[in-house]
Amino acid sequence: MSIVADHRPVGREERSCFSIPNIRLFIAFRILFNARFYYPVFTVLFLDYGLTIEQFALLNAVWAVSIVSAEIPSGAMADLIGRRRLLVLTALLMIAEMSLLAFVPLANSTVVFWAFLINRILSGLAEAMASGADEAIAYDSLLEDGNPDHWPRVLSVLMRLQALAGVVAMTIGALVYDPDLINRLLSWLAIDQVVSQQVTMRFPIYLTLLLAIGAFFATIGLQERSNGETVSLATIRKAFLLTMQAGRWILHTPFALAVILFGMFYDHLLRLIITLASQYFRLIQLPEASFGMIMASFSLLGLLVPKCAEWLVERFSPAANCGLLGLLTLATLWGLSGFFPYLGVLPMAGVMIGLLLTSFFTSHYLNRATASARRATVLSFKGLLFNLAYGLIGVFFALLISHVRNGLLLDKPLLSPELLENEAFRQSFSWFPWYGLALGLLLAAISYRLLHARSSPTDET
Repeated sequence: MSIVADHRPVGREERSCFSIPNIRLFIAFRILFNARFYYPVFTVLFLDYGLTIEQFALLNAVWAVSIVSAEIPSGAMADLIGRRRLLVLTALLMIAEMSLLAFVPLANSTVVFWAFLINRILSGLAEAMASGADEAIAYDSLLEDGNPDHWPRVLSVLMRLQALAGVVAMTIGALVYDPDLINRLLSWLAIDQVVSQQVTMRFPIYLTLLLAIGAFFATIGLQERSNGETVSLATIRKAFLLTMQAGRWILHTPFALAVILFGMFYDHLLRLIITLASQYFRLIQLPEASFGMIMASFSLLGLLVPKCAEWLVERFSPAANCGLLGLLTLATLWGLSGFFPYLGVLPMAGVMIGLLLTSFFTSHYLNRATASARRATVLSFKGLLFNLAYGLIGVFFALLISHVRNGLLLDKPLLSPELLENEAFRQSFSWFPWYGLALGLLLAAISYRLLHARSSPTDET
């Protein structure tokens, strides 16, 4: 049974998908928008600007709320007023968010906090607006001027180029952040200048600001057949109705619902683990100086995994690929829970592979099942649910650690604070395999019932 909602017109001459300008600009935008030089120093960047851990946690909560709040409305607006317009606004927001951090004065801690707060809001809005709109305009260009069956090729090349860009950005970002390294370089160049941490901590921000400007030029080069509607109360009302229609379509299209649910399942669990990677590495006895190099090497998996994913979607059914990803995820979770010294880095590589496969499978199957008129809205629903699940599991993990820590205090009251935190972290990780197994089986049962209750997983056209 076919799951393709949009069909290539008969008789269209075959052409390379990469000869389509929008495809090239889509890839450029994704790379420029996501390859951020400050990612390897993300947490310490906040602290070096003078913020506290509590403020860091609050600001990231604001970021998540901003994404969730804007995800669905932005997708509907993209389908109505035009994807290009929304992407241009996304790039402008990225320029604004990076400019705040690049030029905020450090003398007043209150001003710094408000700058970061606005930065997190703008960053969340930009993430939400980009989610779905860029993919929708690229996929529609492939429908109009190429062959939609080539979308896996586009995803494969995109993910490999993003992997290379990620390695470069993380390596350079970590290097330019280090004042000792910069001062040695200046000395070698015979430049009589000494820079402090307060100077070098902005270097990754400056570099990311340059990428934001590049993303802006990529978006203004995009072409869209329809200019969309003008923004008005009527447009907003239509966006609300389109959102409701897309939500109903997802609920009444078992295949699309199953893709989103399983994608959400894998994404929220694996993404939480990758955000905890630095503490995990510390507990498997890896030196902190190696963390950046390890994460950069993991990014190189993006050169191999997309090609494997392309091969998988061409040869196996969605159910088979979902099951394969499930086995990989469970094996990874069991491996992580062992905290094996040094060798524990291998299951963390499985986390990265799982995230790449989840992104590839979800994009491929959901785009094929969705009609153009609601594509950005449906993709935004996906983004909303992914981020909502990620936020909820973060809260769950925080409560779990608190519960485990309190139990340890009763059993081992003489533990030092550092050993207490480390042991609570270890024991909390041991819950992940059981959580993944239980939720995975539940979703499998729900999806089986849904898919066998309805005869067609395709979009109604």
